[in-house]
Amino acid sequence: MKALNKTQIAVISSSIVLIVLLLFANTKLLPKKEDVAETADHDHGDSNNSALTKIVKSAMDGLAAGDKKAIAALEEAIKTSPDKKVAFEKMIDMWDSLRNPSVAAYYMEQAAQASPTESNWMEAANRYYAATRFVDEASRPVLFGKATEGFEHVLELNPKNLDAKINLASCYVEGSPDPMKGIGMLREIEKTDSNNVNLQLNFAFFSEKSGQWDRAIARFKKVLKIQPDFIEAYLHLADAYQQKGDKASAIESLKKYVALVDDVTIKTEVQDYINKLTTEETPGQKQ
Repeated sequence: MKALNKTQIAVISSSIVLIVLLLFANTKLLPKKEDVAETADHDHGDSNNSALTKIVKSAMDGLAAGDKKAIAALEEAIKTSPDKKVAFEKMIDMWDSLRNPSVAAYYMEQAAQASPTESNWMEAANRYYAATRFVDEASRPVLFGKATEGFEHVLELNPKNLDAKINLASCYVEGSPDPMKGIGMLREIEKTDSNNVNLQLNFAFFSEKSGQWDRAIARFKKVLKIQPDFIEAYLHLADAYQQKGDKASAIESLKKYVALVDDVTIKTEVQDYINKLTTEETPGQKQ
């Protein structure tokens, strides 16, 4: 079984509350493909870097005075500290605490440039990729471009890194003018490793975004079969069933999630939503 790596688990864990809230708001968990106004041209790294610098500056300008002072001290530590690794980790933790994944990814990229290991570039690329979910449409192409650059660095260091290949393909699907290039890459990987959780999740998300609910359901079920402890798949299943009008199956999926999740706040919120679904009228019927 191919399990999710630590970075992927951390990204999923940090965003689970948002996913739950989006589900309760009866919105899409992820934006539809047609909602993306433009895509990144990944051949223009300088343009991406320039745009990213503006994103970082804008984030800095919006900080409270105390946070600006703390960031300045961390910047100085990065320049002068003999242990760059620790200095970068503190800066990244700071931006994580400020809930700005784009800037945290930016500093992880700086860390990767200072120490260009496979794991550092993988984390930087994964962070950029995850950050595309939490920015406005104008910023998404830039982050997809940076994620693509990062995964390409990983594959230069280790051409056999399967997760990097999968995530690079996903960047092509979501953030390039040629999505079929990415789909083709994913299908080739599936021929040799159909039980890769990361691969199946990407297929599930793409089906979800394009409104192919039966395919999305089949993919999320396969994810759970491969990795039963990836319980967030039950939330996506519930959303897909609701989109199909299958309220009973949506409720069943949510109940399975409630039985397995540890966070008391999330457990309570999901149970409240289950109660709401259970008592509301089905179109054309009276409860």
